[in-house]
Amino acid sequence: MKALVLSGGKGTRLRPITHTSAKQLIPVANKPILFYGLESIAQTGIKDVGIIVGDTKKEIIAAVGDGSKWGIKVTYIEQEEPLGLAHAVKIAEKYINNEDFVMYLGDNLIKEGIVSLVNEFRKNKPNAQILLVRVPNPEQFGVAVLKDGKVIKLIEKPKIPPSDYALVGVYMFDKHIFEAVNSIKPSWRNELEITDAIQYLVEKGYDVRPYIITSWWKDTGKLEDILEANRIVLETIEPQVMGSVDDKSRLEGRIVIEKNAKIINSIIRGPVIIGENTEIVNSYIGPFTSIYYDVKVENSEIEYSIVLENSKIIDIPRIEGSLIGQNVELIKSNKKPQAYRIVVGDSSKIEF
Repeated sequence: MKALVLSGGKGTRLRPITHTSAKQLIPVANKPILFYGLESIAQTGIKDVGIIVGDTKKEIIAAVGDGSKWGIKVTYIEQEEPLGLAHAVKIAEKYINNEDFVMYLGDNLIKEGIVSLVNEFRKNKPNAQILLVRVPNPEQFGVAVLKDGKVIKLIEKPKIPPSDYALVGVYMFDKHIFEAVNSIKPSWRNELEITDAIQYLVEKGYDVRPYIITSWWKDTGKLEDILEANRIVLETIEPQVMGSVDDKSRLEGRIVIEKNAKIINSIIRGPVIIGENTEIVNSYIGPFTSIYYDVKVENSEIEYSIVLENSKIIDIPRIEGSLIGQNVELIKSNKKPQAYRIVVGDSSKIEF
């Protein structure tokens, strides 16, 4: 059995962050989202993993390498344009080589992992098995209709949902999925939809089964979902202090201070993670905040936020519910006349 991880796409809902970096590498609790998926796959015993890459190919390869850190062997498969999930399956046909495989969307997080899903597929040997979860807003997802323990219909983002079972970004397939992806036509979005491919299997009489999860799952395609995933993961971290904390500072709650980080005259109220070589001076870092490596925060307050690497936040009274990108400088100036001086990328949002 192999795995196919989708790590292409343009991440339009997370711009401007994704203008310059892959959405799958945005850190949640200081670990790139993609790494959680690779860990889940490695836990199943799968060794061969194909990763679909696009515009951010170089960045993904630099971060993941050959996969040896997870005990897997990674092969990169280039998708020239993001033409749909079923298109990603189609271009991986030669790599999969008629084996069973799990398809995992690289920007998804699933608390309980996928070991039980893969084991059930291996045991029952259906032609396809799709991960489902009940959601309050099914109109925003692909939706499955079930009957007698099998999937009988799939609809992509229906205006009037026939059920509340949404497709999670993990699927199990045997070789018949290639018959499906080579038979369907592009949707109105000019993409080959995986829902259409699975519907093809249903209509041709293949065995398509649901696997319903009850623990949390997040598609981290939007800011709100990334912050919520960060909150959930931070609640599970084991406290650890590997950096330095001076006598004037106070740590409260579940906190990780990574190597060579410095906490000076500051209050850190967990759950919080502070990355390597980061310096927090005269500041307050509040709950559900992740600060990545080589960051400097001085005379500032941050809560329920994610700050990426190599950024500086100086003399900013309060930041919350925010995602701060790489190499960002947020600095208060006392020059007269007082005014905001801003350099902002496309698709940014700033609230004053």
